[in-house]
This record gives sequence, C-alpha cells and structure tokens, in this order.
Amino acid sequence: MRKIINSTYVSLDGVVENPQNWTPAYFQDEAAAYARDLLFTCDALLMGRETFDGFSQAWPAMEEAAGDFGVRMNTMSHYVVSDSLKKPGWGDTTAIPRAGAVAEITKLKEQEGRNILQYGFGPVSRTLVENGLLDELRLWIHPVIVGPADRNEFLARADFSASFELADTRTFGTGVIVATYVPAAK
Repeated sequence: MRKIINSTYVSLDGVVENPQNWTPAYFQDEAAAYARDLLFTCDALLMGRETFDGFSQAWPAMEEAAGDFGVRMNTMSHYVVSDSLKKPGWGDTTAIPRAGAVAEITKLKEQEGRNILQYGFGPVSRTLVENGLLDELRLWIHPVIVGPADRNEFLARADFSASFELADTRTFGTGVIVATYVPAAK
C-alpha cells in the first residue's frame, strides 16, 4: 500500500502560510537534496484547491530553472480535492469532490505505485489525519518567527487535535530541522 507523506514548512510560531516569504534564506543545497529525494520517492501529488492554484500557476514556468525537480512536479499525477475545479489545466490532474474525498483517497493509497506527496497543512491534511490516511508528517521547522498571522494560517486549529510519534529527524546547517512524525499508536 502506498503511503501519504505530508511535507510542511512551519515557522517557530506555527505559521505555515506563504512560506515563499520566509523560507528562501534557509533553502540551501542540503534542503534541496532532501526535498528532491522525497519528491522522487513519490509519483503523485495530493492537494487542496489553494495549493493547486498556486502550484499550477507557478510550476510550469519554473521547470527550466528547477531542472528535473520541476519536470517531476509538472509531469507526475496531481489530485486536487475541490468541488469547484472543472478544468484543471495542469498536466495529469484529477479533481476529487470533497464529499467523496475519503473514499477516493483510500482507493489511491490502495493502487500500485510509489508514495503520494502532499505539501502544506490545511483542510485536506486535517481530513487525512482524522480518517487515518496520513502516514507521515514531515515538519520543516524553520528558525524564524514570522509574526502576526491570520488564525487560519497556523498549523493548529481549536477544533483539531492529533497525536504523533517521532520517527526521524534531520538537521540542516541553516538551522532547519525536519521532524518526521507518524500517527501515534492507539
């Protein structure tokens, strides 16, 4: 069975939104190699509508600069949980209706293939955790305090809780720590 791996950048104060504004200084060769290795263990991307909108606009234009990473991002299968997406227009993209998301994602996990990668932590991630579908949570903890953010821009929510166990850590010279967690045994 395929695993779903979530890879999320997070600041010391728990902000996950707009990482393009506060992570570039920390993305050096070590981080790039780690991100590449993770991407190439997967053959599909799973995302919510906001992530899809950002990725589908950005990645086609970044393919040349990003090399094989960009090619991989653009050519692997994309699955987006959305009720409003009618014509995805970014490579091999399939829209999954919210009402049937748990069943469809369960089927994806049962298919032959490599792991499924998800970037960022939002409503789709919470659905995965709540339904036992997330296999790994890799938090890229950045040594930066971003400051005031909208309540919806934080990793934690008042109506959401989950327990995890530490499976691995990786520390980069820039001070970024990638903490890999798996769901805690019940």
